[in-house]
Amino acid sequence: MNTPLNRRRFLRNLGVSAAALPFLGGLPSLIGAQTPQRRQRLIIMFSPNGTLPNDFWPDKEGADFAFKSILQPLEPFKSQTLVLNGIFNKVRGDGDSHMRGMSCLLTGSELLPGNIMGGGGNPAGWASSISIDQELRNFLQSRPETRTRFGSVEFGVAVPGRADPWTRMSYAGGNQPVAPIDDPYQMFGKLYGKMKDKESLVSVLDDVQDDIKRVESKLSARDKALLDQHLTIVRNLEKDLKNTDNDAALQHPVPELDPSIELVNDNTPQISRMQIELLVNALSNDMTRVATLQYMRSVGQAQMRWLGVEEGHHSLSHDPDGNQASQDKLRKINTWFAGELAHLAKRLSETPEPAGEGSMLDHTLIVWTNELGKGNSHTLDNIPIVMVGGGAGFKMGRSLKLQKAAHNRLWMTVAHAMGHQIPTFGKAELCAEGVLDLA
Repeated sequence: MNTPLNRRRFLRNLGVSAAALPFLGGLPSLIGAQTPQRRQRLIIMFSPNGTLPNDFWPDKEGADFAFKSILQPLEPFKSQTLVLNGIFNKVRGDGDSHMRGMSCLLTGSELLPGNIMGGGGNPAGWASSISIDQELRNFLQSRPETRTRFGSVEFGVAVPGRADPWTRMSYAGGNQPVAPIDDPYQMFGKLYGKMKDKESLVSVLDDVQDDIKRVESKLSARDKALLDQHLTIVRNLEKDLKNTDNDAALQHPVPELDPSIELVNDNTPQISRMQIELLVNALSNDMTRVATLQYMRSVGQAQMRWLGVEEGHHSLSHDPDGNQASQDKLRKINTWFAGELAHLAKRLSETPEPAGEGSMLDHTLIVWTNELGKGNSHTLDNIPIVMVGGGAGFKMGRSLKLQKAAHNRLWMTVAHAMGHQIPTFGKAELCAEGVLDLA
């Protein structure tokens, strides 16, 4: 009774329209679940241009570690956090470090030959294989008990409208980049259906009120509470979208500038929070169990004026370590990303698990990563990896130092934790040492 087809048939037999499926399809009482099925979820969050190692990596291993300044926003979730030092992107080949850092980040294999010239090395093209998020999407979609409406959803925040190896980390296969959606209005339409009149923003809920009333009597008390929370979030999102749509200062157009100096709207913080709300809501209603959240792009020149930073992010990341003013600004930028991760974790922790006990964070693994280890050296060594949540069964609440482990092994480990027993991922020879011992 758990397949999307049977869910739709079951709801149709209750006289419920297809328009109501995004609101009702994930509630256990309406899909005939006798016992709640455990859901495992994965979110991969990306931010660009490396980090400041001295302000990022904890000094101590094990549970007796302290967050450095950049990771301080994660303090409320320390017991559910795993910081992995020593993950190396060992994929080589054509393309510069930013290109390979970005498009090999989730694929673990070389870039295809191409004519895109970066800042160094030979020209290259797109990634040559599937990314780990899409690999897990396909695995979960292949099984009726884990199949969802979308399989995966790709969120973006201030990702420019250009398409190249610096802007894409998700791949459906070799030479098949998957574009993130960075417009909350467009994402809302994807998840819930387009509003009938953009000028007046007629609520999508108006069309499903009768359906929702029709099935409320069949819901458990827990599902009634979940549905009420879901509808409240959607109403609030509609209001936010209306305010954004009506305020010219809060528009989020695709930048039409030189790709090396795109300007990011000053309302990026608001867009980020709206995307996080949509992401949490999509997961809570089981529209997907795999998602990516991409902030900006590799080599991105975001101007984060809301932090008092006027310079482009990429340019700052190139400044020498001795430039204290640049270091202070980079610290602000990376701490802001950590704060958005903390907000995502908070929203998941506040949301009851629809199909089990505890919160959604207890059943979700968030992996925050970056295409570089350090911006001014362009190193692919020791790329930042921070995991938050309980969805993978890893031993959390600690800092762990590994010995130059290929990042292919990390994604193998995540796949195995989600039930997908792949023997290798990406470049096979980089997987020779097997999965990491994180349990």
